[in-house]
Amino acid sequence: MPKHTTRLRQLLNDPSILVAPGAYDGTGARLVKQLGFQALYLSGFETAASILGQPDVGYLSHTQMVERVTALADVVDLPLIADADTGFGNPLNVRRVVIAYERAGAAAMHIEDQTFPKRCGHMLGREVVPVDEMVQKIKAAVDARQDPDFVIIARTDARTAHGLDEAIDRGAAYHEAGADMLFVESPENEEEMRRICEAFRGTVPLLSNQVEGGRTPTPGVGVLQDMGYALAIFPVGTAFAAAQGMRDYLEVLATAGDTRGALENRIQFEEFTDLIGLGEHTELERRYLSEQ
Repeated sequence: MPKHTTRLRQLLNDPSILVAPGAYDGTGARLVKQLGFQALYLSGFETAASILGQPDVGYLSHTQMVERVTALADVVDLPLIADADTGFGNPLNVRRVVIAYERAGAAAMHIEDQTFPKRCGHMLGREVVPVDEMVQKIKAAVDARQDPDFVIIARTDARTAHGLDEAIDRGAAYHEAGADMLFVESPENEEEMRRICEAFRGTVPLLSNQVEGGRTPTPGVGVLQDMGYALAIFPVGTAFAAAQGMRDYLEVLATAGDTRGALENRIQFEEFTDLIGLGEHTELERRYLSEQ
């Protein structure tokens, strides 16, 4: 079997768009694998929400993200694409992050050109650093990787504050600096999405960030493929779905005093323990059981 990095590059070069759902814990990663997806995405938004209970506004550290990359890469055999925010500092910090993400098992990472403290790409109030500053971060990332197939994705957040032309120009500069893939964040209509794809068609693969309720249309995977995107991430919907499920369960418990009314259409104990690998664990126990 090819390495995860090599496998990801093969998937990105395929004519069919690659879909990578977000997962923020091992259970979610197992569900992504179980349902047949070929890649997995780890978002800073979901990680900040799950670890800290805080919004995606720059609170996460690079070590917290590396720990989560390690956990997900250990539990499922899928290429993992991971959010690395702004690289957590200057180009030297970016070098450290690339090395750490590679060692932890990621197949790709993206860094963005926001100022610090950064914000989720579908929030207002974002500003960007000078182009040359981001170019140096990309060069540092490319220089630091040990595996030449590890995918460096450059994200620009320039669209919201400076317009689409500025975002496209930045994307071109970042590709020239060595980025393997471009992530033009938060185009605001399908015409803008098509303009982005036309600008880079045949030059560099593109990522579409599909945030339900965000600033960018979510027209469906087929439309995104027709536009020309190579990768669609669905980074936060799993967190929304999990929060709704937990709230529904807790509301029943709070109002009824028991949970019998919350069990319909819910995963039950045996199914859940199967999902998280109890059967594999039991087989290992049997293998290493000492003979009496």
